[in-house]
Amino acid sequence: MSARARIHVVDDDASLRESLVDLLRAGGFDAQGYGSTGEFLLQPLPDRPGCLLLDVKLPGPSGLDLQAALQGRGFALPIVFLTGHADVPTSVRAMKAGAVDFLEKPVVREKLFEAIESALVRDAAARATREVADQRSARLAALTAREREVFALVVAGRRNQEIADELGVSLRTVKAYRAQLMDKLGVRTAAELGRVAGALPDAPD
Repeated sequence: MSARARIHVVDDDASLRESLVDLLRAGGFDAQGYGSTGEFLLQPLPDRPGCLLLDVKLPGPSGLDLQAALQGRGFALPIVFLTGHADVPTSVRAMKAGAVDFLEKPVVREKLFEAIESALVRDAAARATREVADQRSARLAALTAREREVFALVVAGRRNQEIADELGVSLRTVKAYRAQLMDKLGVRTAAELGRVAGALPDAPD
């Protein structure tokens, strides 16, 4: 995992930032440093496994500001806060906003690496979930208009005969459409079909 992941270190203390980057690289991670929130945001948002190792107090927007900005953009890279200015309200705010951990400087190497590995596990799980959702969305897009109609009615709890009556087709035709759409969506039961529908933001009501 660490060989593919990149750790983004955002800290305005140049010597500390460089030390952290060196430490992470020595530990087998791909690491990159940034001196401020602005410097990080000037780069294209990374679409690769990893996490942010983020200071709280930075020149310009703070680490908490960056956390909020990234969430506003739908950017879900996990964050580990590392700060020399810890206080309870700040740590609570960071954790409630989804931070993986909130560590105080100076941090013990083992504790830092443990937090980073936890962040990478969270990142991997989130990416796997998004991949499944994307695959399901693609499968849904492959349904014909009539299959979508049947899909919506099945998810709404209608029986095959009720669907046939509503669409003005034969029971055999409904069964054929139902079998086709379930095959395309990779499900075998109505319960699985319901779970697929519930997981899709554009699923039929």
